[in-house]
Amino acid sequence: MKPENLLLDRASENPKVTIIDFGTSGVIDPHKKMTQKLGTPYYIAPEVLKKNYDQKCDLWSCGVILYILLCGYPPFNGNSDKEIV
Repeated sequence: MKPENLLLDRASENPKVTIIDFGTSGVIDPHKKMTQKLGTPYYIAPEVLKKNYDQKCDLWSCGVILYILLCGYPPFNGNSDKEIV
């Protein structure tokens, strides 16, 4: 997840947030660790870089997004935010 994939629909009286771009998503087995290194460096958990992670890595991404929404800048410095494939 990353902020660019969150859309706010303000057309209605009750605005809704929609998540888009599920290009690298898939069905997970909660009993198996994932090993493919995917994502945008600003938002991925360290476990993804180690190629040993589960669905909890999405909580890391949510925390980074929340930090950016509150502060206006990412919590970690980096040379780029290009995707890792």
